[in-house]
Amino acid sequence: MPEKFDVIVVGAGPAGTSCALVCAQKGLNVLLIERGEYPGSKNVMGGVLYRKQMEELIPEFWKEAPLERPVIEQRFWMMDKESVVQFGYKGLEWGVEPYNNFTVLRAQFDQWFAKKAVEAGALLINETVVTECIVENGKVVGIRTDRPNGEVYADVVVLADGVNSLLSKQLGFHKEFRPDEVALTVMEVINLPKEKINDRFNLEDNQGCTIEIFGDSTKGNLGTAFLYTNKDSLNIGVGTTLSSMIKAKLKPYDLLDYLKTHPMVKPMLAGGESAEYLAHLIPEGGYRSVPKVAGNGVVVVGDAAQLVNAIHREGSNMAMHSGLLAAETVIEAKYRGDFSESSLNLYRQKLYDSFIIKDLEKYKDATHTFENNPQYFKEYVPMMNKAMSKFFTVDGTPKRDKQKEIMKSVTSERGTIKVIQDIYRAWKAVK
Repeated sequence: MPEKFDVIVVGAGPAGTSCALVCAQKGLNVLLIERGEYPGSKNVMGGVLYRKQMEELIPEFWKEAPLERPVIEQRFWMMDKESVVQFGYKGLEWGVEPYNNFTVLRAQFDQWFAKKAVEAGALLINETVVTECIVENGKVVGIRTDRPNGEVYADVVVLADGVNSLLSKQLGFHKEFRPDEVALTVMEVINLPKEKINDRFNLEDNQGCTIEIFGDSTKGNLGTAFLYTNKDSLNIGVGTTLSSMIKAKLKPYDLLDYLKTHPMVKPMLAGGESAEYLAHLIPEGGYRSVPKVAGNGVVVVGDAAQLVNAIHREGSNMAMHSGLLAAETVIEAKYRGDFSESSLNLYRQKLYDSFIIKDLEKYKDATHTFENNPQYFKEYVPMMNKAMSKFFTVDGTPKRDKQKEIMKSVTSERGTIKVIQDIYRAWKAVK
């Protein structure tokens, strides 16, 4: 192994691999380090990959990447104990090039993606834990690993080591994240024949569906569940903020079992065989939790920089784009021969000028608002289901009278003023 590299990237997830790929394509000497047995073995996401940011890195990647299904339908469920109010969009235009997004299995996709970085010239080393950054005279000059003689040096180190980034914490870039700034998500892959998936989700071959589930899926706590279609398997998962989990004394796998046996979900899974369990921490703090992202000889990308938009379930696309922006910055710094904080702060500027920070800023109050106002999940979702049941039940009552009864039941439970305040508060958080 060379004693010194141009760039060391810690973490072979979407952010780290994106950065390594672009840097290698430009001729830089890149070391990509992954702590897992292989890229993807330690990574978990619901299973949705967006086309736009990936295509910026590898044009027409869908012609060779190990993808599952292009998503043509996105559903949203507001679920009570024995009912669900649902809405969404289904568009056949998403089923043809250039597509919108895809379901993926990370263990397969991440290995393929990392291989692309290797083909471009990066050196990938798996099963290696980076224990700390080497700092000399206030500048990060390399990393120390758990391998014998495991010190490696570089002009710049890119930290893509996930939400609980111990390396950036050691550098003082952030403090310990609060329980309301991270969510614990558990997921299960369930094998199911393609024909049954197509039948149950009203799909054809090479068409996918995603369902985001709110309300009783988390027993009324802040969080969400999901059900995604793969070629011949389903991804089902659920996650809540750690603070909600602690307050409600929830156990993550108990919550997943509760979801799988819910009468609205159980029929979708019938006959399936469990293939894999996964668990992962996901950033939830958003804009207000973004740490310092650039220092002398170091930048922070992806989940390690808290770059996840939980409202729109966007994380992998933000990770990839942040990796691209970091790579552009590193390449420019290499050209100047300047890896100081002032030079690498160009990455921060690029990040804040991009859709990533603009979207996070738009929803900067959302998590805090819904965390501190549990009525949105605990009261309004059941209320919505009761209202729909009443409205669509044909019992001889005039529809105008039904509407009055529904409004009366809503305002009697919360009070007219509180309902108005809740609507305004929610609108303000997501406007």
